[in-house]
Amino acid sequence: MITVTEATATAGALRRLSEAGVSIWLDDLSRRRIESGNLAELIGTKNVVGVTTNPSIFQASIGSGEGYEEQLADLATRGVGVDEAVRMMTTADVRAAADVLRPVHDATGGRDGRVSIEVDPRLAHDTTATIAEARQLAWLVDRPNVMIKIPATKAGLPAITEVVGAGISVNVTLIFSLERYREVMDAYLAGLEKARAAGTDLSGIHSVASFFVSRVDSEIDKRLTLLGTDEALALRGRAALANARLAYEAYENVFAGDRFTALAGAGANAQRPLWASTGVKDPAYRDTLYVEELVAPGTVNTMPEATLDAAADHGEVRGDTVTGGYAQARADLAAVERLGIPYDEVVEQLEQEGVAKFEAAWQDLLDAVTKSLNSKGVDGE
Repeated sequence: MITVTEATATAGALRRLSEAGVSIWLDDLSRRRIESGNLAELIGTKNVVGVTTNPSIFQASIGSGEGYEEQLADLATRGVGVDEAVRMMTTADVRAAADVLRPVHDATGGRDGRVSIEVDPRLAHDTTATIAEARQLAWLVDRPNVMIKIPATKAGLPAITEVVGAGISVNVTLIFSLERYREVMDAYLAGLEKARAAGTDLSGIHSVASFFVSRVDSEIDKRLTLLGTDEALALRGRAALANARLAYEAYENVFAGDRFTALAGAGANAQRPLWASTGVKDPAYRDTLYVEELVAPGTVNTMPEATLDAAADHGEVRGDTVTGGYAQARADLAAVERLGIPYDEVVEQLEQEGVAKFEAAWQDLLDAVTKSLNSKGVDGE
Protein backbone atom coordinates (compact mmCIF):
# COMPACT_ATOMS: atom_id res chain seq x y z
CA MET A 1 0.00 0.00 0.00
CA ILE A 2 1.50 3.33 -1.09
CA THR A 3 1.00 6.22 1.32
CA VAL A 4 0.27 9.78 0.18
CA THR A 5 3.76 10.86 1.30
CA GLU A 6 5.44 8.04 -0.61
CA ALA A 7 3.40 8.72 -3.74
CA THR A 8 4.26 12.43 -3.61
CA ALA A 9 7.99 11.70 -3.24
CA THR A 10 7.84 9.15 -6.02
CA ALA A 11 6.03 11.55 -8.31
CA GLY A 12 8.66 14.30 -7.94
CA ALA A 13 11.52 13.21 -10.19
CA LEU A 14 9.25 11.34 -12.58
CA ARG A 15 6.88 14.29 -12.84
CA ARG A 16 9.82 16.55 -13.65
CA LEU A 17 10.93 14.07 -16.28
CA SER A 18 7.49 14.17 -17.88
CA GLU A 19 7.42 17.96 -17.68
CA ALA A 20 10.77 18.03 -19.51
CA GLY A 21 9.09 16.31 -22.46
CA VAL A 22 10.07 12.69 -21.76
CA SER A 23 7.35 10.05 -21.95
CA ILE A 24 7.97 7.30 -19.38
CA TRP A 25 7.21 3.82 -20.66
CA LEU A 26 7.64 0.56 -18.76
CA ASP A 27 9.87 -2.04 -20.41
CA ASP A 28 8.04 -5.04 -18.98
CA LEU A 29 4.70 -6.82 -19.09
CA SER A 30 3.15 -9.91 -17.56
CA ARG A 31 -0.37 -11.16 -16.98
CA ARG A 32 0.14 -10.92 -13.25
CA ARG A 33 1.15 -7.26 -13.57
CA ILE A 34 -2.05 -6.53 -15.47
CA GLU A 35 -4.48 -8.59 -13.38
CA SER A 36 -3.07 -7.47 -10.02
CA GLY A 37 -3.67 -3.84 -10.91
CA ASN A 38 0.06 -3.08 -10.77
CA LEU A 39 0.15 -1.62 -14.27
CA ALA A 40 -2.73 0.71 -13.48
CA GLU A 41 -0.97 1.67 -10.24
CA LEU A 42 2.22 2.58 -12.10
CA ILE A 43 0.21 4.79 -14.43
CA GLY A 44 -1.31 6.55 -11.44
CA THR A 45 1.77 6.87 -9.22
CA LYS A 46 4.84 6.77 -11.47
CA ASN A 47 3.82 8.65 -14.60
CA VAL A 48 4.00 5.52 -16.77
CA VAL A 49 2.27 6.27 -20.08
CA GLY A 50 3.27 3.28 -22.21
CA VAL A 51 4.58 -0.29 -22.24
CA THR A 52 7.14 -2.06 -24.38
CA THR A 53 7.61 -5.80 -24.68
CA ASN A 54 10.17 -7.99 -26.39
CA PRO A 55 10.81 -11.73 -26.73
CA SER A 56 12.95 -11.77 -23.57
CA ILE A 57 10.15 -10.17 -21.54
CA PHE A 58 7.60 -12.69 -22.76
CA GLN A 59 10.01 -15.54 -22.19
CA ALA A 60 10.35 -14.46 -18.55
CA SER A 61 6.63 -13.96 -17.96
CA ILE A 62 5.01 -16.78 -19.94
CA GLY A 63 7.91 -19.18 -19.55
CA SER A 64 7.18 -19.35 -15.82
CA GLY A 65 3.59 -20.38 -16.55
CA GLU A 66 2.30 -18.23 -13.69
CA GLY A 67 -1.08 -16.76 -14.55
CA TYR A 68 -1.31 -18.66 -17.83
CA GLU A 69 -2.43 -22.07 -16.53
CA GLU A 70 -6.07 -21.79 -17.59
CA GLN A 71 -5.31 -20.51 -21.06
CA LEU A 72 -2.61 -23.14 -21.54
CA ALA A 73 -5.09 -25.86 -20.56
CA ASP A 74 -7.65 -24.53 -23.04
CA LEU A 75 -5.06 -24.31 -25.81
CA ALA A 76 -3.90 -27.85 -25.09
CA THR A 77 -7.48 -29.15 -25.16
CA ARG A 78 -7.99 -27.55 -28.56
CA GLY A 79 -4.77 -29.08 -29.87
CA VAL A 80 -3.28 -25.70 -30.77
CA GLY A 81 0.32 -25.75 -32.02
CA VAL A 82 3.03 -24.01 -30.05
CA ASP A 83 3.53 -21.04 -32.38
CA GLU A 84 -0.16 -20.22 -32.37
CA ALA A 85 -0.35 -20.78 -28.60
CA VAL A 86 2.43 -18.30 -27.96
CA ARG A 87 0.81 -15.70 -30.18
CA MET A 88 -2.56 -16.22 -28.49
CA MET A 89 -1.01 -15.61 -25.08
CA THR A 90 1.22 -12.66 -26.02
CA THR A 91 -1.49 -10.83 -27.95
CA ALA A 92 -3.96 -11.41 -25.10
CA ASP A 93 -1.56 -9.71 -22.69
CA VAL A 94 -0.90 -6.82 -25.06
CA ARG A 95 -4.62 -6.37 -25.70
CA ALA A 96 -5.36 -6.27 -21.97
CA ALA A 97 -2.51 -3.81 -21.35
CA ALA A 98 -3.75 -1.65 -24.22
CA ASP A 99 -7.16 -1.49 -22.55
CA VAL A 100 -5.56 -0.36 -19.27
CA LEU A 101 -3.65 2.35 -21.14
CA ARG A 102 -6.52 3.41 -23.40
CA PRO A 103 -7.44 6.49 -21.30
CA VAL A 104 -3.85 7.74 -21.65
CA HIS A 105 -4.01 7.14 -25.40
CA ASP A 106 -7.23 9.08 -25.71
CA ALA A 107 -6.04 11.94 -23.48
CA THR A 108 -2.82 12.39 -25.49
CA GLY A 109 -4.36 12.08 -28.93
CA GLY A 110 -2.63 8.74 -29.49
CA ARG A 111 0.85 10.03 -28.70
CA ASP A 112 1.17 7.88 -25.58
CA GLY A 113 -0.86 5.09 -24.00
CA ARG A 114 0.92 2.72 -26.36
CA VAL A 115 1.76 -0.98 -25.98
CA SER A 116 4.35 -2.55 -28.30
CA ILE A 117 4.55 -6.14 -29.49
CA GLU A 118 7.34 -7.52 -31.65
CA VAL A 119 7.18 -9.55 -34.82
CA ASP A 120 8.64 -13.04 -34.55
CA PRO A 121 12.41 -12.38 -34.23
CA ARG A 122 13.11 -15.33 -36.52
CA LEU A 123 11.76 -13.14 -39.35
CA ALA A 124 14.27 -10.32 -38.80
CA HIS A 125 15.95 -10.88 -42.16
CA ASP A 126 12.78 -11.63 -44.15
CA THR A 127 11.00 -8.51 -45.39
CA THR A 128 7.88 -10.16 -46.80
CA ALA A 129 7.28 -12.34 -43.74
CA THR A 130 7.82 -9.39 -41.41
CA ILE A 131 5.16 -7.37 -43.23
CA ALA A 132 2.70 -10.27 -43.07
CA GLU A 133 3.42 -10.85 -39.38
CA ALA A 134 3.01 -7.15 -38.56
CA ARG A 135 -0.39 -7.07 -40.24
CA GLN A 136 -1.43 -10.23 -38.43
CA LEU A 137 -0.37 -8.87 -35.04
CA ALA A 138 -2.23 -5.61 -35.60
CA TRP A 139 -5.32 -7.64 -36.48
CA LEU A 140 -4.96 -10.00 -33.52
CA VAL A 141 -4.49 -7.28 -30.91
CA ASP A 142 -7.14 -5.10 -32.56
CA ARG A 143 -6.54 -2.01 -30.45
CA PRO A 144 -5.82 1.51 -31.76
CA ASN A 145 -3.01 1.97 -29.24
CA VAL A 146 -0.90 -1.03 -30.23
CA MET A 147 2.50 -0.52 -31.87
CA ILE A 148 4.08 -3.28 -33.89
CA LYS A 149 7.82 -3.66 -33.29
CA ILE A 150 9.95 -4.23 -36.35
CA PRO A 151 13.74 -4.68 -36.06
CA ALA A 152 15.95 -2.15 -37.83
CA THR A 153 17.75 -4.75 -39.91
CA LYS A 154 18.33 -4.14 -43.61
CA ALA A 155 15.35 -6.38 -44.32
CA GLY A 156 13.31 -4.52 -41.73
CA LEU A 157 13.65 -1.13 -43.45
CA PRO A 158 11.32 -1.81 -46.42
CA ALA A 159 8.96 -3.60 -44.04
CA ILE A 160 8.72 -0.42 -41.95
CA THR A 161 7.73 1.54 -45.05
CA GLU A 162 5.07 -0.97 -46.09
CA VAL A 163 3.57 -1.37 -42.61
CA VAL A 164 3.43 2.38 -41.94
CA GLY A 165 2.03 2.79 -45.44
CA ALA A 166 -0.77 0.43 -44.43
CA GLY A 167 -1.67 2.80 -41.59
CA ILE A 168 -0.17 0.69 -38.79
CA SER A 169 1.78 2.38 -35.98
CA VAL A 170 5.32 1.03 -35.64
CA ASN A 171 8.01 0.82 -32.97
CA VAL A 172 11.31 0.30 -34.77
CA THR A 173 13.63 -1.68 -32.50
CA LEU A 174 17.28 -2.73 -32.22
CA ILE A 175 18.78 0.52 -33.52
CA PHE A 176 22.44 0.92 -32.60
CA SER A 177 24.07 2.99 -35.35
CA LEU A 178 23.54 6.56 -36.45
CA GLU A 179 23.58 5.56 -40.12
CA ARG A 180 20.91 2.91 -39.58
CA TYR A 181 18.86 5.38 -37.55
CA ARG A 182 18.83 7.79 -40.49
CA GLU A 183 17.69 4.93 -42.71
CA VAL A 184 14.91 4.17 -40.22
CA MET A 185 13.66 7.76 -40.31
CA ASP A 186 13.76 7.68 -44.11
CA ALA A 187 11.76 4.43 -44.14
CA TYR A 188 9.16 5.99 -41.83
CA LEU A 189 8.80 9.09 -44.00
CA ALA A 190 8.47 6.89 -47.09
CA GLY A 191 5.71 4.98 -45.29
CA LEU A 192 3.88 8.20 -44.46
CA GLU A 193 4.14 9.28 -48.10
CA LYS A 194 2.73 5.92 -49.16
CA ALA A 195 -0.14 6.26 -46.68
CA ARG A 196 -0.88 9.80 -47.85
CA ALA A 197 -1.01 8.62 -51.46
CA ALA A 198 -3.54 5.96 -50.41
CA GLY A 199 -5.73 8.60 -48.79
CA THR A 200 -5.03 7.40 -45.22
CA ASP A 201 -5.45 9.85 -42.34
CA LEU A 202 -1.84 10.41 -41.26
CA SER A 203 -2.79 11.75 -37.84
CA GLY A 204 -3.64 8.23 -36.68
CA ILE A 205 -0.16 6.84 -37.45
CA HIS A 206 2.42 7.08 -34.68
CA SER A 207 5.95 5.71 -34.45
CA VAL A 208 8.95 5.56 -32.17
CA ALA A 209 12.51 4.60 -33.03
CA SER A 210 14.10 2.51 -30.27
CA PHE A 211 17.74 3.51 -30.00
CA PHE A 212 19.61 1.12 -27.71
CA VAL A 213 21.87 2.65 -25.08
CA SER A 214 23.51 0.51 -22.39
CA ARG A 215 24.63 -2.27 -24.74
CA VAL A 216 26.84 0.27 -26.55
CA ASP A 217 28.68 1.08 -23.33
CA SER A 218 28.94 -2.59 -22.40
CA GLU A 219 30.78 -3.45 -25.62
CA ILE A 220 32.90 -0.34 -25.97
CA ASP A 221 33.79 -0.22 -22.26
CA LYS A 222 34.97 -3.82 -22.52
CA ARG A 223 37.33 -2.87 -25.32
CA LEU A 224 38.51 0.27 -23.52
CA THR A 225 39.26 -1.74 -20.40
CA LEU A 226 41.34 -4.20 -22.41
CA LEU A 227 43.41 -1.30 -23.74
CA GLY A 228 43.92 -0.17 -20.16
CA THR A 229 45.55 3.19 -20.85
CA ASP A 230 44.55 6.28 -18.89
CA GLU A 231 43.03 7.77 -22.03
CA ALA A 232 41.01 4.63 -22.71
CA LEU A 233 39.77 4.25 -19.14
CA ALA A 234 38.71 7.91 -19.05
CA LEU A 235 36.33 7.25 -21.96
CA ARG A 236 34.36 4.50 -20.24
CA GLY A 237 30.67 5.25 -19.85
CA ARG A 238 30.68 8.00 -22.47
CA ALA A 239 30.13 6.28 -25.82
CA ALA A 240 26.49 5.29 -25.32
CA LEU A 241 25.42 8.76 -24.27
CA ALA A 242 27.39 10.32 -27.13
CA ASN A 243 25.75 7.95 -29.62
CA ALA A 244 22.26 8.68 -28.31
CA ARG A 245 22.80 12.44 -28.25
CA LEU A 246 23.93 12.43 -31.86
CA ALA A 247 20.86 10.36 -32.72
CA TYR A 248 18.72 13.11 -31.23
CA GLU A 249 20.57 15.69 -33.32
CA ALA A 250 19.76 13.63 -36.41
CA TYR A 251 16.11 13.45 -35.32
CA GLU A 252 15.96 17.24 -34.96
CA ASN A 253 17.43 17.74 -38.42
CA VAL A 254 15.16 15.26 -40.19
CA PHE A 255 11.90 16.32 -38.58
CA ALA A 256 12.62 20.01 -39.10
CA GLY A 257 13.27 19.36 -42.79
CA ASP A 258 11.08 20.11 -45.79
CA ARG A 259 10.12 16.49 -46.39
CA PHE A 260 8.50 16.05 -42.99
CA THR A 261 7.10 19.58 -42.95
CA ALA A 262 5.03 18.71 -46.01
CA LEU A 263 3.77 15.56 -44.31
CA ALA A 264 3.07 17.40 -41.06
CA GLY A 265 0.82 19.71 -43.04
CA ALA A 266 -1.24 16.62 -43.85
CA GLY A 267 -1.45 15.67 -40.16
CA ALA A 268 1.64 13.44 -39.81
CA ASN A 269 3.34 12.85 -36.47
CA ALA A 270 7.10 12.90 -35.97
CA GLN A 271 8.73 9.57 -35.17
CA ARG A 272 9.99 10.09 -31.62
CA PRO A 273 13.34 8.75 -30.43
CA LEU A 274 12.90 6.11 -27.74
CA TRP A 275 15.80 5.32 -25.42
CA ALA A 276 15.86 1.55 -24.96
CA SER A 277 18.15 -0.69 -22.93
CA THR A 278 18.29 1.97 -20.22
CA GLY A 279 19.04 -0.36 -17.33
CA VAL A 280 22.62 0.28 -16.22
CA LYS A 281 24.72 -2.87 -16.53
CA ASP A 282 27.93 -1.62 -14.90
CA PRO A 283 27.52 -1.27 -11.11
CA ALA A 284 30.24 1.39 -11.14
CA TYR A 285 27.80 3.78 -12.84
CA ARG A 286 24.87 5.61 -11.31
CA ASP A 287 21.79 3.41 -11.80
CA THR A 288 19.84 6.33 -13.27
CA LEU A 289 22.59 7.34 -15.72
CA TYR A 290 20.63 6.67 -18.91
CA VAL A 291 17.58 8.48 -17.57
CA GLU A 292 19.16 11.65 -16.21
CA GLU A 293 21.61 12.14 -19.07
CA LEU A 294 19.11 11.62 -21.90
CA VAL A 295 16.45 14.19 -21.07
CA ALA A 296 15.18 15.97 -24.18
CA PRO A 297 11.77 17.12 -25.41
CA GLY A 298 9.81 14.74 -27.57
CA THR A 299 11.56 11.56 -26.42
CA VAL A 300 10.48 8.32 -24.79
CA ASN A 301 12.48 6.49 -22.14
CA THR A 302 11.38 2.89 -21.68
CA MET A 303 12.66 1.59 -18.37
CA PRO A 304 12.79 -1.80 -16.68
CA GLU A 305 11.04 -1.59 -13.33
CA ALA A 306 14.28 -1.42 -11.34
CA THR A 307 15.35 1.66 -13.29
CA LEU A 308 11.90 3.22 -12.93
CA ASP A 309 12.04 2.69 -9.17
CA ALA A 310 15.56 4.12 -8.98
CA ALA A 311 14.55 7.21 -10.96
CA ALA A 312 11.55 7.70 -8.70
CA ASP A 313 13.64 7.27 -5.56
CA HIS A 314 16.73 9.34 -6.28
CA GLY A 315 16.56 10.60 -9.85
CA GLU A 316 17.98 14.05 -10.51
CA VAL A 317 16.21 15.73 -13.42
CA ARG A 318 18.10 18.84 -14.48
CA GLY A 319 16.20 19.68 -17.64
CA ASP A 320 17.52 19.08 -21.16
CA THR A 321 20.79 17.12 -20.96
CA VAL A 322 21.04 16.31 -24.66
CA THR A 323 20.89 19.25 -27.06
CA GLY A 324 23.86 21.15 -25.65
CA GLY A 325 26.18 18.17 -25.88
CA TYR A 326 26.57 17.47 -29.59
CA ALA A 327 30.14 18.75 -29.94
CA GLN A 328 31.30 16.75 -26.91
CA ALA A 329 29.46 13.70 -28.21
CA ARG A 330 31.28 13.86 -31.53
CA ALA A 331 34.58 14.32 -29.71
CA ASP A 332 33.95 11.30 -27.48
CA LEU A 333 33.14 8.97 -30.38
CA ALA A 334 36.12 10.28 -32.34
CA ALA A 335 38.37 9.60 -29.34
CA VAL A 336 37.14 6.02 -29.17
CA GLU A 337 37.84 5.57 -32.89
CA ARG A 338 41.36 6.98 -32.49
CA LEU A 339 42.09 4.26 -29.96
CA GLY A 340 41.42 1.64 -32.62
CA ILE A 341 37.85 0.75 -31.64
CA PRO A 342 35.89 0.90 -34.92
CA TYR A 343 32.40 2.32 -34.44
CA ASP A 344 30.90 0.60 -37.50
CA GLU A 345 32.19 -2.78 -36.37
CA VAL A 346 30.81 -2.37 -32.86
CA VAL A 347 27.30 -1.32 -33.90
CA GLU A 348 27.10 -4.08 -36.52
CA GLN A 349 28.10 -6.63 -33.90
CA LEU A 350 25.51 -5.28 -31.47
CA GLU A 351 22.75 -5.51 -34.07
CA GLN A 352 23.63 -9.13 -34.85
CA GLU A 353 23.82 -10.00 -31.15
CA GLY A 354 20.52 -8.23 -30.46
CA VAL A 355 18.68 -10.24 -33.10
CA ALA A 356 20.34 -13.46 -31.89
CA LYS A 357 19.40 -12.80 -28.25
CA PHE A 358 15.76 -12.23 -29.15
CA GLU A 359 15.74 -15.35 -31.35
CA ALA A 360 17.16 -17.39 -28.45
CA ALA A 361 14.62 -15.96 -25.99
CA TRP A 362 11.79 -16.72 -28.43
CA GLN A 363 13.01 -20.29 -28.83
CA ASP A 364 13.21 -20.68 -25.05
CA LEU A 365 9.62 -19.45 -24.84
CA LEU A 366 8.48 -21.89 -27.53
CA ASP A 367 10.24 -24.72 -25.68
CA ALA A 368 8.61 -23.79 -22.36
CA VAL A 369 5.14 -23.59 -23.91
CA THR A 370 5.69 -26.86 -25.77
CA LYS A 371 6.54 -28.50 -22.46
CA SER A 372 3.41 -27.06 -20.84
CA LEU A 373 1.18 -28.22 -23.69
CA ASN A 374 2.74 -31.69 -23.65
CA SER A 375 2.26 -31.95 -19.89
CA LYS A 376 -1.45 -31.56 -20.53
CA GLY A 377 -1.42 -34.47 -22.92
CA VAL A 378 -1.21 -32.58 -26.20
CA ASP A 379 1.70 -32.49 -28.62
CA GLY A 380 2.92 -28.91 -28.93
CA GLU A 381 4.38 -29.37 -32.39
